[in-house]
Amino acid sequence: METEIDMFQQPNLTVNAAGHLAIGGVDSLALAEKYGTPLYVLDEDMVRERMALYVDAMRAAFPAGSRPLYASKALCCKALCAMAHEQGMGLDVVSAGELYTALAAGFPAEDICFHGNAKTEADIRYAVSSGVGIIAADGEEELERIDRIAGELGARQGVLLRVTPGIDPHTFAAVNTGVVDVKFGVPIPTGDALAVTGRALEKENIHLLGFHCHIGSQIFEPDPFFLETDVLLAFLAQVRRAWGYTAGVLDLGGGFAVAYTEDQRGPDCADMIRRVGERLAAGCRALDLPVPAVLMEPGRGIVAAAGVTLYTVQNVKSVPGGRCYVAVDGGMTDNPRYALYGARYTAAVADRAGEAKTARVTLAGCCCESGDLLGEDMAIQPPHTGDRVAVFVTGAYNYSMASNYNRVPRPPIAALRGGTDRLIVRRETWEDVTRYDL
Repeated sequence: METEIDMFQQPNLTVNAAGHLAIGGVDSLALAEKYGTPLYVLDEDMVRERMALYVDAMRAAFPAGSRPLYASKALCCKALCAMAHEQGMGLDVVSAGELYTALAAGFPAEDICFHGNAKTEADIRYAVSSGVGIIAADGEEELERIDRIAGELGARQGVLLRVTPGIDPHTFAAVNTGVVDVKFGVPIPTGDALAVTGRALEKENIHLLGFHCHIGSQIFEPDPFFLETDVLLAFLAQVRRAWGYTAGVLDLGGGFAVAYTEDQRGPDCADMIRRVGERLAAGCRALDLPVPAVLMEPGRGIVAAAGVTLYTVQNVKSVPGGRCYVAVDGGMTDNPRYALYGARYTAAVADRAGEAKTARVTLAGCCCESGDLLGEDMAIQPPHTGDRVAVFVTGAYNYSMASNYNRVPRPPIAALRGGTDRLIVRRETWEDVTRYDL
């Protein structure tokens, strides 16, 4: 008999009859035994449900042509790209490597939007020659480069101009991209966005579809999206007055929050999208603007909570008068987010997931680095060497940001669907790590 654990209100996380953590009905210890640790586990059923949620919500809230684009930077591999296509999503890529991955997975190029603030000549040529539907241009120099390359290739490239609205969603500074002084986009408040728009409309080989904006991440309430919408609609009206141009597409970016710890509750994303749709429609009526098609870019909101990382405890060390360190066989190489900006997580001993969390520990990694931690003052069941520890909500920006620091091979990803498991990314080997050494 399985019992549900109160973990972010996720019914896919349960305690089975053996007292082990089960993920999507699959025993986590069996997964660890089969694939080894560290191991990324991804609940594919949950990923597909989240994708369907965004597709349905956007279809109901916005005009025809609106759709979510899966932000592949959150977790990019061929299997994820294939899932997004099968669920009716477009795709947001931010590098030529992500674009190559998407195309290798058979994702239609016309359904891809290529972002990035420092695209190289080769990046743009690759995107245009591949038939990418949209390039989000980060500024005037890039517009000129896209125009020239598209002309050389005999193409007319669809473009969104990325603008910054000058608003602060009050998230972490490291993930705040909506203010004026930021490396992304062209600022609206300074008048630069209006001027660059006029010059974009003069380009022969560019089809300006509309505008792109992304204000930050981990947004729990709709208010920042409301403010973003208001600023962008005022800008659209200004553009129409100045240049006689009516934008047909508005990309509002991503930023939907997820709960990483037990004291958080994630937002109702479908309701947020519905309310943003109402705000957009009302704003367009007030300004006598046609309602544009809307794109949004959920990434973390789709894969984060579907991911669990499994580790094996290597030793437990209590410092007299200090902390209890639980050292595992992974760390900042598979999850650098705590080392980078103090990202908090929740963990459990998978062997005894149903027991009370009576221990307070520092979960330490295996790297030769004092900052190699996965969390401090974490509540877990009393740990022992050889136990399997599960860290939750690791589906986003863990595998994507993984490294080979200390020449540690990156872990595999096992996906779970319908109670069965499959490998979608294999474990790196020492041979892989040394492959390019001369």
